Amino acid sequence: MAHGTHDHADDPRNQEILIWVDGTLKPRAEAVVSVFDSGFVLGDGVWEGLRVHRGHPAFLERHLDRLWQGAATLMIDIGMSRTELTRAIYQTLAANQMRDGVHVRLMVTRGVKSTPYQDPRVTVGPATVVIIAEHKEPMPATVSEGITLFTTHVRRATPDTLDPKLNAHSKLNDITACIQAYTAGADEALMLDPHGFVATCNSTHFFIVTPEGEVWTSDGRFCLGGITRGNVLDVCRAAGIQARETTFSLTDVYGAAEAFVTGTFAGLVPVRAVDGRTIGAGSRGPVVERLQGLYADHVTADVADRVAP
Repeated sequence: MAHGTHDHADDPRNQEILIWVDGTLKPRAEAVVSVFDSGFVLGDGVWEGLRVHRGHPAFLERHLDRLWQGAATLMIDIGMSRTELTRAIYQTLAANQMRDGVHVRLMVTRGVKSTPYQDPRVTVGPATVVIIAEHKEPMPATVSEGITLFTTHVRRATPDTLDPKLNAHSKLNDITACIQAYTAGADEALMLDPHGFVATCNSTHFFIVTPEGEVWTSDGRFCLGGITRGNVLDVCRAAGIQARETTFSLTDVYGAAEAFVTGTFAGLVPVRAVDGRTIGAGSRGPVVERLQGLYADHVTADVADRVAP
């Protein structure tokens, strides 16, 4: 059975977690929001996924930068400072005694509306802020054996329809792509840009390793500004691996020596096949394996000097 990069084993500890909802830590069963909330009614909000390592959210500043940028674009007042939100994240981790093997979902919506209607001016309350921290790790087989992709007919949106730079709650574009991929027997969807060039995946960013050993990812115009994506490019350049953000087609993909996807949850995951074509040897290649190690070191370095507020 096909599984994506977010596949994970159930952890019974997650049934007892405390969830931060608008300043209060609540048991999982009591952590609810209003049916009039903008996020529930319209998908009107922004969010971030954070990976916790040694008790600290990795690359926290970059994630908060993206959250604040999205909120500013949508004219959402988060109602908290970055310092206050950082404290809330650490408070949630401490309340749940979490240190490693943790994934955090940070969500901000426009708030409660007086009636279920799209106009932001009928919002009557402050922003809704929710922090869910779970004991959650990628499956070892996913990281070592990789996944398969299917190129979906669902294209990435242009900035004048739904800006792909926004990490918005509304993910219908990606959801329909994901449905097409898994019903075709693949794990995740590879998505093209409006011009037919490779853009990204439905929940991760896509990379290839060329036969010459260069690492390529899309030019970035039609994908989210991925934190892990950017970190992998930095890691490549620091290690002397040629890395490019460029425009390429499926022909380049099918002829690649290796391929992989990146995301906050699983880090780097190899891609075995795309559209039924085996990529390289059909298993994790040497460049991907090396980058997994370099990225793990990069995460460790980021949290090394962090101190909980």
